[in-house]
Amino acid sequence: MQKADLENFPVAPSFLPAAWRTDLMAVYGFARLVDDAGDGDLAEPERVAALLDVPVVADRTAFRLGLLDGLERDLDRAFETALGQGGEPPRHPLMQALVPLADRHPVTPEPFRRLIEANRVDQTTTRYATYRDLIGYCTLSADPVGRLVLALAGVATPERIVLSDAICSGLQVVEHIQDVAEDLGRGRIYLPADSLERFGVTEDDLAAPTAGRRVRELIAFEAERARTLLDRGAPLVGTVHGRLRLLLAGFTAGGYAALAAVEAAGYDVLAQQPKPDKRRLALRAAALFAKGR
Repeated sequence: MQKADLENFPVAPSFLPAAWRTDLMAVYGFARLVDDAGDGDLAEPERVAALLDVPVVADRTAFRLGLLDGLERDLDRAFETALGQGGEPPRHPLMQALVPLADRHPVTPEPFRRLIEANRVDQTTTRYATYRDLIGYCTLSADPVGRLVLALAGVATPERIVLSDAICSGLQVVEHIQDVAEDLGRGRIYLPADSLERFGVTEDDLAAPTAGRRVRELIAFEAERARTLLDRGAPLVGTVHGRLRLLLAGFTAGGYAALAAVEAAGYDVLAQQPKPDKRRLALRAAALFAKGR
């Protein structure tokens, strides 16, 4: 699971009611906690390990997997507490924040488990052979976030979930495009191997300080794939109303604005990470809100 899934647009913008912001930040806090555990970015990993009864071992992969297992056990405690099933309450403060959320809304542990599983995958899978394989990963790392947003708003339906999954997978692919250099620094490549082969791009090419012609062509190709996913899911915006419609318009516009930034950079995502222009993002969000797609 990557950290910027929703960060091209504010996760819990101020126009939302306080209760919505609290719930969204609880979900975001969980996702960041799990991401940081999986990426080795926890500020105090030994303290978290002690809190969760996870042994500290020298093998970094084994330690990260142990932390993820410990977090999943704490997730179980959170839902057991919310359902009044007794037992031990969750230990980590960010897990404790899920208790009132699970008590108020028809959410299940499944989407949270998927986010944990995505980080388990990251410990052992660093390359993806095909685009289909990558989208399979997105069903763990990104789609659960959108499903949770719909559940918190009380508007989850099978039709909306299909559209939401397309948006979230699109946002994840956009992030992979933005973060090629950063991901490579972690030993990961999310650009599909068959796409690299198609455009004649090597891993050494991705490690260069700037993108050559073949890399730019590859990035343009993957950007179009991401745009197709966003286009497929954008009608979700028109199925809801009010502040939720504005929120979903903002999330979707964030993806489009990030793609525009990548294009404006000439598809060179190696020299620097392209960031969305705030004015462009706001205009696209307004258009999506008005048209509903």
